[in-house]
Amino acid sequence: MKSVLVSAVALIDVDGRVLLAQRPEGKSMAGLWEFPGGKVEPDETPEAALIRELHEELGIETWSSCLAPLTFASHQYDNFHLLMPLFACRRWQGIPKPREGQRLAWVKAADLSHYPMPAADLPLIPILRMWL
Repeated sequence: MKSVLVSAVALIDVDGRVLLAQRPEGKSMAGLWEFPGGKVEPDETPEAALIRELHEELGIETWSSCLAPLTFASHQYDNFHLLMPLFACRRWQGIPKPREGQRLAWVKAADLSHYPMPAADLPLIPILRMWL
């Protein structure tokens, strides 16, 4: 069984809301909402992957020192196993804008469960609620 390492972030604004991105048409799990991030490339740290993905997907800049490890997801999908560290980030430069056809939503922690998400993301919601 193939393992996939994906790095994700809970971007948290000054009002304590979390940024979710909706997977665009044409991608697997299209239409589901997720925390921004992406696959960790060979020879890349999870933090470096997030910094790269946030720039590519949202046009924002952040730094390793602003990424706090929060929790992780370990989930068995049909054809691969996903391991996904989730970082919290409250400091970045720029305004997140959808650069890859995705929709964005700033969501209060109490409302996260109203957004359909991939199965791996669901156990992260109560942890975020407790933390925020």
